[in-house]
Amino acid sequence: MGASCHSPGPPEPTREVLHWPVTCGPDGRVDCRLVRLVVARCQVDYAGRLSAHLPMATRLIMVKNDGSVLVHSDGGSYKPLNWMSPPATLREGTTDDGQVEWRVTSPKADDTLRILIEEVLSDTRHDLGIDPGLQKDGVEKHLQALLAEHPATLSDGLTLVRREFPTAIGPVDLMCRDGEGLSVAVEIKRRGDIDGVEQLTRYLELLNRDPLLTVNGAVRGVFAAQAIKPQARVLAEDRGIACVVVDYDALRGIDDPSHRLF
Repeated sequence: MGASCHSPGPPEPTREVLHWPVTCGPDGRVDCRLVRLVVARCQVDYAGRLSAHLPMATRLIMVKNDGSVLVHSDGGSYKPLNWMSPPATLREGTTDDGQVEWRVTSPKADDTLRILIEEVLSDTRHDLGIDPGLQKDGVEKHLQALLAEHPATLSDGLTLVRREFPTAIGPVDLMCRDGEGLSVAVEIKRRGDIDGVEQLTRYLELLNRDPLLTVNGAVRGVFAAQAIKPQARVLAEDRGIACVVVDYDALRGIDDPSHRLF
């Protein structure tokens, strides 16, 4: 049997491993310009507006570039067990009996987070670079842009006059015209609730005072959303406002009806 040849796999990502303890300033202050992740057996005590105690256990301590310090366990989802919000100062030292001690203080209050570390299992730092920020898909401005391109989705024969049509109390998302020449004000929400209906009602009251918009009749309203609460639908219909549930994926051309079972 011939010898098999194995190609080497991709190289493992490099990381900077810092040996404990990390070098600090003369007063013990830590200048952490990278995100620091420490897995350690630790005890955490918070003193401030209230007191809180976490007994000795293995936890993840995160020191972020913005100065915040967060203590996480393996459970509890994303929420830390305890934390200190920025700006904060972290000082590392030792107790009288030689145990490693972190003290995190806030310059804005008398809050103190005291972390006693019994054993460090991992201590790493990482440069995360500049974060571009969260880019949400399906937000109201995306819905508005798509409906501006396809106004007939809301009602047959509807054409766009203008996006962000101005009023004295703010812009209406879309001003359209129907097949009979009537002006139609469209308010767009991701989740349609009573507040959205009230907002459109106020717009309609102002728009119907404009003789240029009411030449062929009163301005009517359309309340469009990806989901509309029953109470909002009842209120809208009572005020003569049409409700339209918008299929965001279909507007984007992602949803193919031929792929549906029903």
